[in-house]
Amino acid sequence: MVFLAAWQGLAGFRGKSSLRSWLLGIARHKVEDYYRLKLREALPIETEDGEPLPLTVEPGFDEAVDQQRLTERIRRILTTLPEVYSLVLLWRYWENRSASEMAAATGRTEKAVERILARAREQFKLRWRDE
Repeated sequence: MVFLAAWQGLAGFRGKSSLRSWLLGIARHKVEDYYRLKLREALPIETEDGEPLPLTVEPGFDEAVDQQRLTERIRRILTTLPEVYSLVLLWRYWENRSASEMAAATGRTEKAVERILARAREQFKLRWRDE
């Protein structure tokens, strides 16, 4: 998809940066578009087998409504955060990725990922209190 987008946008390449930088910019935007779309989708959290996790063992109506509202509130707050904060929180708490795994995936140091994660948690807490 990156090369197709580059090919389609080749007429817009002005040469102000290297071709490599231009292609990496396109790739970065494609990745951002992908995760932005994923954040907007209301997908259930799944087990390793791909089965949706039950809300509780045997939820009553009130518990199910409360869980749904909680999930909606979390998703709403995640969409208000800067994208990098939303992604690290999703990777950490939905996908159970470690800081070292996130560092390897993003090309950042583990310490940098931990700092971003700390800032993301703080921003999430502030928005949680304010909502």
